[in-house]
Amino acid sequence: MTTASNSGASLGNTASNNASNRMPEMRRVKTIHFVGIGGAGMGGIAEVLLNEGYQITGSDLGENQVVKRLTSLGAKITLGHHQDNVNDASVIVVSTAINAENPELLAAHQQRIPVVRRAEMLAELMRFRHGIAIAGTHGKTTTTSLIASIFAQANLDPTFVIGGLLNSAGTNARLGSSRYLIAEADESDASFLHLQPMVSVITNIDEDHMETYQGDFEKLKDTYIEFLHNLPFYGLAVVCLDNPAVREILPRISRQVITYGFCQDADVRATKYQQSAGVSSFVVERKDHAPLAISVNLPGEHNVLNALAGVAVAIDEGVADNAIQQALQNFAGIGRRFEQLPTLRTEQGEMMFIDDYGHHPTEVKATIAAMRNGWPEKRLVMVFQPHRYSRTRDLYEDFVEVLSEVDCLFLLNVYGAGETPIANADSKSLARSIRQRGQIEPIYVSDSDKLAELLAAQLRDNDMVITQGAGNIGTIANNLATDKKLTVAL
Repeated sequence: MTTASNSGASLGNTASNNASNRMPEMRRVKTIHFVGIGGAGMGGIAEVLLNEGYQITGSDLGENQVVKRLTSLGAKITLGHHQDNVNDASVIVVSTAINAENPELLAAHQQRIPVVRRAEMLAELMRFRHGIAIAGTHGKTTTTSLIASIFAQANLDPTFVIGGLLNSAGTNARLGSSRYLIAEADESDASFLHLQPMVSVITNIDEDHMETYQGDFEKLKDTYIEFLHNLPFYGLAVVCLDNPAVREILPRISRQVITYGFCQDADVRATKYQQSAGVSSFVVERKDHAPLAISVNLPGEHNVLNALAGVAVAIDEGVADNAIQQALQNFAGIGRRFEQLPTLRTEQGEMMFIDDYGHHPTEVKATIAAMRNGWPEKRLVMVFQPHRYSRTRDLYEDFVEVLSEVDCLFLLNVYGAGETPIANADSKSLARSIRQRGQIEPIYVSDSDKLAELLAAQLRDNDMVITQGAGNIGTIANNLATDKKLTVAL
């Protein structure tokens, strides 16, 4: 066990010139090509490999911040997919979002270039490191970011791959100089089964991506158990006991386990929880240790659980209490995870403006609760963009219930993410069902270009505005801040 003290290390430094932590070289691999390199998970792995010394090429349909960053670091990225893009590649990395008929995949198969999934490449990065994998339906990105921040504060200099922009690092991935690799484990396509970490965290298990599991929640739970059993016999499972599905599978886990939660029987327990605006404070009760007072720059009970997972992992690794406290107190947040944007200044007054990635009813409900708790005096205005027709269909009634809890609701069209529209699983249907429920009068926005004008007609001084969803709504949010139909000049 490592005993780590508080050093105030920065996550922004790079360790690309430090060869001591490099994994053994992948023989016969010189150039690694990523199809869909602009995704957060894909781009993160590409950045780590780039700093390992591999030549990185990639393609994507458009340019985003991930593409721009990788290009600035030396990756050669082409906009658009073409068979010639793979000619120099030793191996191709793809995510499940890439269609099997993609011309680059077809060319790779024709040229007998190995094609691996994103999780397989992440597993290769993890194979020679002390891997810490964070899985769960909700909270993976935040929990991964918190653990990486704690380890950095303790001068453990981890490598990390995160599904969102870690503000303190200015990136979602980094090559560290130590043996630690902290990464999200993606259950959406069951590809997390490729990973063989030393520590696995399960934040919760909920119904999502059920097409992967043939609509069978029992199969989903079984897959999580299989994921935990990829741990070596001396590995550690860190699991949230507050989640009913996690509690249910606990007797079937034949690995060492540390539980965490608000519940009385958790090994690492949060007590005396309070929220003041966007800051959560609580006390950690733990076996064989004194209580630990924590303050974290994240609102809501769900984020206390995310922080508690980080505390549990850090305690097991021997991280000093003051490093844990300082990392959480100084946590600068993650892009699109309850991200506070510049104040909206309109003719109606000033409004707090939040952008959040949550797109599952459980996540939306937790976000609403955090806002009500931290800013009870504010009227809550939500702009929601449903993500995927299949999710909207499968969780339809849950969406109707939770979206009815805001004071004013704008519904954008479903972001299909490549799916074919499904009858009665669109935003117009959602608006109709919410209206019939009778709590609020939703506003269906058929054209997002008209959103600013529609918002301007409804907003009041001191409102709290949140854009919510996993599609392109983050871009829409940034555009709102400068839209003259809504904002006024300073």
